[in-house]
Amino acid sequence: MEWLLVGLLVPVAAASGYLAGRRGSEKSSGQRVTRLTSSYFRGLNYLLNEQPDKAIELFLQIAEPDSDTLETQLALGNLFRRRGEVDRAIRLHQNLFTRPLLSAEQRSLALVELGEDYLRAGLLDRAEALYKDLLQVDGQEAIALRQLIEIYQQEQDWDSAIAAAERLCESGDCSNTALIAQFRCELADRALEQGDHEGARSHLQRALNDQPDCIRAELQLGKIELQHSRWQQAARHFERVARQDPDYVSEIVKPLLTALDALGDRRRARKLMCELSQHERGSASLLGLVQLIEREEGREQAINLLAERLHERPSVRGVRHLLDLSFPPEADRESVALVRDILDKLLQREPTYRCGRCGFRPRALYWHCPSCRSWGTVKPIHGLVGD
Repeated sequence: MEWLLVGLLVPVAAASGYLAGRRGSEKSSGQRVTRLTSSYFRGLNYLLNEQPDKAIELFLQIAEPDSDTLETQLALGNLFRRRGEVDRAIRLHQNLFTRPLLSAEQRSLALVELGEDYLRAGLLDRAEALYKDLLQVDGQEAIALRQLIEIYQQEQDWDSAIAAAERLCESGDCSNTALIAQFRCELADRALEQGDHEGARSHLQRALNDQPDCIRAELQLGKIELQHSRWQQAARHFERVARQDPDYVSEIVKPLLTALDALGDRRRARKLMCELSQHERGSASLLGLVQLIEREEGREQAINLLAERLHERPSVRGVRHLLDLSFPPEADRESVALVRDILDKLLQREPTYRCGRCGFRPRALYWHCPSCRSWGTVKPIHGLVGD
């Protein structure tokens, strides 16, 4: 990171020397260029001797007093922010903003950078007020709205986040419809915590209007319908989840079988488990099918099917289930109990989900990745030790 910062500042320092060389009288200019050139090469010498901290400090000393151009000052402020010197960046950008000769466009650029400083410092109220002012500046509305959306997410002010995203869409950028759907799902979660199931259902339906293939909304609606014993509606929502994204099949197998069992529709349940097991990369639908076969045809048929499929697609979870079918816990021998215990510990130790963007591996399903803060990128892990 330090080398990256130095790389940003080297041209700034070089530009400072060039600009200073053009100012003032020929005599004073020559003296200044000589001093800056000497400092510049001393800085390069620090770099060659692997002393980036000293190089950065020297380049900052060169650039700060001599950089009268807006671009150089903005680059310098950005450098301060990257180094964690946010207070220094704030002072620089505030001074820039108060310069009397700046054009309206230059003033708005300084405001954008100042807003970034406030966000980095965690001063969300100041950043919000600043970006609201920027909404009135021509050409800056989109930037201001995107930053406001980020602020409202951090504050969990989902209504304001939705309003800002919808305004951004009205201005021509409708790339945030999936984000709006996630915000509505957050409002649905909040309503459920308060026991307002109808309010939650309303938020989720609107989320599906924003994003028809929103997995999270379908899954939440299915769970709500299940709680209210609306078996047919619940089954439909869970089926949509499985068909829209097979990666989430492991999330719907148990509740789907519960709904279909309540309906007494075992034929439909078996057909669905057969279909899903052909496309799912995990083992959840296969284990659901094995459960149905055990109930309808007996344990021996269930064991045969599971053993056959495990040869084709090995799975620790599948082996664990095969062990239970072959050796019921009540008839455990010590060796079988040991194998069962080892498999359980292996499954408990391994993460269950993974973020497709940053690789974060939690044991619970997060719709908003705690690591990279992306929405909808965390999915169940499939494979040998997956679902």
